[in-house]
Amino acid sequence: MFGFLGLGSMGSAIVRGALAAGELSPTDIRFTRRTDSAAQALESELGIARAASNAELVSQTGPGGVIMIGVKPHMVAGVLAEIRTAAAENNSVIVSMATGTPLAKMAAQLAPAQPIIRVMPNVNMQIGLGMTALCANEYVTAKQLDRVEQVFAAAGETVRLPEAQFSAYAAIAGCSGAWTWTFIDALSRAALAEGITKADSLRIAAQAVMGSAALALDKMDEVSPMNLIDEATSPGGTTIAGLIALEKSGFSSAAIDAVKAAVARDAEIAGE
Repeated sequence: MFGFLGLGSMGSAIVRGALAAGELSPTDIRFTRRTDSAAQALESELGIARAASNAELVSQTGPGGVIMIGVKPHMVAGVLAEIRTAAAENNSVIVSMATGTPLAKMAAQLAPAQPIIRVMPNVNMQIGLGMTALCANEYVTAKQLDRVEQVFAAAGETVRLPEAQFSAYAAIAGCSGAWTWTFIDALSRAALAEGITKADSLRIAAQAVMGSAALALDKMDEVSPMNLIDEATSPGGTTIAGLIALEKSGFSSAAIDAVKAAVARDAEIAGE
């Protein structure tokens, strides 16, 4: 069974994806949520059962159950303290979605030899186009890791990475959403200045970005994004003129600096 401790927007997206894909059924799921009205809405919509407490959630998922920790990073220590005894008794698999919370930090707050998986999904899980990274400690079996990965794969793509690479992953898979939306908004505002309505310019820009990303994925085994750039530009054309203007303004270096800043901040949060 799967227990979702703190079933917020991200956890709800995971549950919806897993239910839609048949990876989980409502009877496989227990959850907790502090807000009664929100919890009741989830029970009604998804047909899943709410546990009375976090410790009860662990007990209800039973031996070897998977406990998804979906609270803010500063709350992780408190909830791990709540469930420590029950998780040890059930040999639960603890799965944390919290940023800046390494496996070793969680292990220090749980019983010895507790199986722990660290995952990092992004907000695009909400529309089934998520990206999730996973890593696990030595007490997680291959079967357990496969099962957890299947649930996240129901709402997008997954990748297994060494934990040392999680900060860089978080920057390009998580933080980049806000940067991409900034780019889309800038494109739409520029088009607005050229006479296209805001609604049309936003739809055109978002679709163009989505299509370009899909093409990069489709061609990734054959060519690199740089090859696609070469294919899209012609001598003396509009595209190369725009590219030169972007680079003159530091577009690529700004993107690299943004990743570096996000990685540094993640290290600060983790206390490294």
